[in-house]
Amino acid sequence: MDQHDAILSRLLDLHTKPIDLSLERIVRLLEALGRPHERLPKVIHVAGTNGKGSTIAFLRATLEAAGQRVHVYTSPHLLRFNERIRIGATGGGKLVDDARLAAALERCELVNAGRPVTFFEITTAAALLLFAETPADWLLLETGLGGRYDATNVVAKPAATVIASISRDHTEFLGETIGQIAFEKAGIFKRGAPAIIGYQSDAAMKVLEEQARRCAASSIIAGQDFHISAENGRLVFEDDRGLLDLPLPRLAGRHQHENAALAIAALRVAAPQTPTAAIEAGLTDAHWPARLQRLDRGGIVALAPPGAEVWLDGGHNEDGGRVLAEAMAEFHDRAPRPLALICGAQVTKDIGALLRHFAGLAHSVVATPFKGEHKCWPPEDVAAMAKAEGFPFCAAAASVEDALKLLAERRFEQPPRILIAGSLFLAAHVLAANGSRID
Repeated sequence: MDQHDAILSRLLDLHTKPIDLSLERIVRLLEALGRPHERLPKVIHVAGTNGKGSTIAFLRATLEAAGQRVHVYTSPHLLRFNERIRIGATGGGKLVDDARLAAALERCELVNAGRPVTFFEITTAAALLLFAETPADWLLLETGLGGRYDATNVVAKPAATVIASISRDHTEFLGETIGQIAFEKAGIFKRGAPAIIGYQSDAAMKVLEEQARRCAASSIIAGQDFHISAENGRLVFEDDRGLLDLPLPRLAGRHQHENAALAIAALRVAAPQTPTAAIEAGLTDAHWPARLQRLDRGGIVALAPPGAEVWLDGGHNEDGGRVLAEAMAEFHDRAPRPLALICGAQVTKDIGALLRHFAGLAHSVVATPFKGEHKCWPPEDVAAMAKAEGFPFCAAAASVEDALKLLAERRFEQPPRILIAGSLFLAAHVLAANGSRID
C-alpha cells in the first residue's frame, strides 16, 4: 500500500457518517491550515446533477489551449484518488503525484488532530492547500454533493458559478423535489459573481433564477442568453456577442453539446479574451473517462461478441438514463446495430427509472453486481425489473466479464452495440479490467 493510500484509509474513520453536509468542520480545518482557500487563483465553481464533470473537461481543455495554467478538482475518482486533483502548469497540468498528495494529506491529518471530519472534507482541504501553494491562473472547482453545504463552498469570491443539468439524485440529502435540489445547488451563487445556468427543467430554472436574484448574482441562462444547435456537422453557439461556428465536441452524445455550450458561456463571461481557436481546440481535445467512452479491443472487451462496439458510461440516475438512451438512438439512426445493455447500480439508485428509457430500444439486458463503497442491487432483481419492462432478453450474471461472455454466446443478426452503465463503481471496474489508464 502506498503512503497516501494508508493515510486515506485512516481518514475514512474520522467521522461516523460518510456524508454529513456542513461547512463548520472544513472551515475549522482551513483556519488551522492558514486559510488556503483565500489564496487560490480565479475560481469557476461548478455544481449540478449531470454534466458538471464534462463541463469542467471542456473548460479545462479550452483554457489550456489558450495557454492558461489550470488547477482542477473533481470527484469521485475512478481508478486512483490522484484523479481528483490536477495541478496546473504551463503546457498542461498533471494529476498530483503520490509524494505531494501524501504530504498534503499528512498536514491535514496533523492539524485536524483526530477531530470528526468527513473524508470529503479533509481531502478537499488537502486539495485547496495544494492549489494555494502552486501558482496557476484558474481553479475549476466541482462540488461533491449539492452546493450550499458542500465542502467546496468555502470560496467567497469566485470568478463565476456554473450550474449544469439538475435532476433527482441523492434525495436523502438534497430533498425529494427538483425545486429542493435546485435550491441546494444554487447555494454556490455569490454576490457579484455571474451565475451561468445550463439547460434545466422549468421547476429547476425557476428556483435557480430566484436564488440568483436573491444574492445579487447576474445570471446568464441557457435558452435565453445563449443558444446551441448542430447544423451540417458543426456546432453553432450564439449569445449577445455574436455567433461561433465550431467543430462538434469530441465527447459523444448530443447532451455534450449542451455541456459544451455551458462551458463556452462561462468563459465568455469569466475569461472574455479566450480566443475562438482555443474554444475550437477545447471542444475537440476534451476527454472525460466513462462518459460515453468507446472501449478499445483488448482486456475484457475481447470477451464481447466478435465485431461488437462496447461503450461505457457512469450514468446512474433517471436523467442519465434518458440522455444515454437518446445517444444510443442517435447511434442507431446513423449505424443500426442491436443494442445490449449491461447494467448494475447502487440500491439507493432508481435503476428501474434508468431502464425504462431503453424500453423499445435495447433488445437485451444483462444485470451484474460490482464492488464498491455502497451495496449494489442484486442482479436477479434488476433482471426481474427489466423483464417487467418488457425487454425481450433479460439475464443476471456474476460479473461484467460473465455478462460479456453471455452475450458472446447469443446469436445476433449483426455484431451488437453494447452499453455498460448504471454506476461509476461499475465503470471503474471495467476500466481497470480493460487495462485503461487515466493521466
